[in-house]
Amino acid sequence: MSFASPGPGGSPQRVLIYSHDTFGLGHLRRSRAIAHALVAEAPERRVVILSGSPVSHAFRFAPGVTCRRLPGVTKLASGEYRSLGAGHHLDEVVATRAALIRHVAERFDPDLFLVDKEPAGFHGEVLPTLHRLKARGCRLVLGLRDVLDDPDLLAPEWERKGALAVLPLYDSLWVYGLEQIYAPLDGLALPTGIADRLTYTGYLRREAPAAAAEDEAAEEPFLLVTPGGGGDGVELVEAVVRAYEAHALEHRALVVFGPFFPAAEQERLRARIAAHPRLASLDFDARLERLMRRAAGVVAMGGYNTFCEILSFDRPGLILPRVRPRREQLIRARAAARLGLVGVIEPGAETDAVPETARMAAALDALPRRPSPSARPIPGLLDGLPAIRRLAVTADAACVAAE
Repeated sequence: MSFASPGPGGSPQRVLIYSHDTFGLGHLRRSRAIAHALVAEAPERRVVILSGSPVSHAFRFAPGVTCRRLPGVTKLASGEYRSLGAGHHLDEVVATRAALIRHVAERFDPDLFLVDKEPAGFHGEVLPTLHRLKARGCRLVLGLRDVLDDPDLLAPEWERKGALAVLPLYDSLWVYGLEQIYAPLDGLALPTGIADRLTYTGYLRREAPAAAAEDEAAEEPFLLVTPGGGGDGVELVEAVVRAYEAHALEHRALVVFGPFFPAAEQERLRARIAAHPRLASLDFDARLERLMRRAAGVVAMGGYNTFCEILSFDRPGLILPRVRPRREQLIRARAAARLGLVGVIEPGAETDAVPETARMAAALDALPRRPSPSARPIPGLLDGLPAIRRLAVTADAACVAAE
């Protein structure tokens, strides 16, 4: 099998990406960015994404990239999961998903299988496919975002899931970040040899089509407020709206709720936004990058994809990280703030001297004048996609040498 361009009559390189997508948009958007980078380099390459996202149909995929939908599951506030389909037990859905993953893998016969974040997949659903593809000589790679969770919480979770025991199946582990910002597997008792398979790629640069110069010149500067998928974004949007209602702020703000924002809360907040002359809202924009590139500043919760976009479009950023059910966003925000890349308002950080709403208003007012991330240059910060393209070729060269 070869990752190089095929000769006459040869088969194109085939990459299968597994993205479990039980909550939010992060996994699908990260997988899509990687897939697009791989086919942009080699148009003959074929990539299939297996995604559980219920809004995968809203995204456009480049020629050569196909997205296959897995039956959906969702995460409850309790941390438990349930099927998105009425009347289906979770174990039945997992069995269906596992069978579909195995079927697609057998038909597609990938050269490279890239698994996003969960070593064994959701409830172990990807394990049978990992073993089958390993036996065929397919290259297995685990892709990890820069931060997973606090090690004290991640270690028992991975132990419970059996994730650590699965790691030796993988030929390589790619971390989509930089070690000097955060090392996501530190604090875990990794199996022997796994640390040697670990590569830090840098963050994944995002791109957006350029807007017409005359449109940008005529546009009033605005702050983009994005809670990502929106499923846990009520507190962020509420804090911004309350600050605008209580204080006269210079820049207008555009709130993009996201497809999973709770319907009742969205209706309530939309009415307040519509009543304010400096606020506007959108339900969802699958091409958020275009808005990000035009914004005078970005207010976000600090998920991985939004952080990559803030860096890519060099926007001043203000992060209000969530701390439940994971501390991932807080860890990332603190690390980025320490390096001067973004500003942060941590949960519960208000004081008696500075009320919460006043502190938020002051941060929003100052945001467009914050230094952009490029004011603190970090070598290799956004080299993730070129690094992944090189690693894909290197991985296959190892396969060829072993044959």
